[in-house]
Amino acid sequence: MTAEFAVVLPGVLMVLALCLGAVQVVAQQVALASAASSGARMLARGDDPGTMRSRVAAAASGASIAQSTDGAFVCVALTQQAHFGPVGLGRLELHARGCALGPADPDAEDGS
Repeated sequence: MTAEFAVVLPGVLMVLALCLGAVQVVAQQVALASAASSGARMLARGDDPGTMRSRVAAAASGASIAQSTDGAFVCVALTQQAHFGPVGLGRLELHARGCALGPADPDAEDGS
């Protein structure tokens, strides 16, 4: 083993560990966005908010859930802590928001 290889190896391993951590964080973000969209669709269908919260909490454990309305849309926002790097030293806060067209208002005119 040469001295150059011995010096470079720890740096290469650190870069590899950080790249793998970044892939893990991206996967968490995708799962969080999927859970937020699923929760918004559930509310738009008229499902019980408690049921939506339990299913989203099962899909994105440890995420804080907030629901809101934006005009005719029903939205679900999720926030979750992500850990990456060797032994989870790095910390990021991930955010995802999903919206779906809410149920039709029975008091609104039908436009005809």
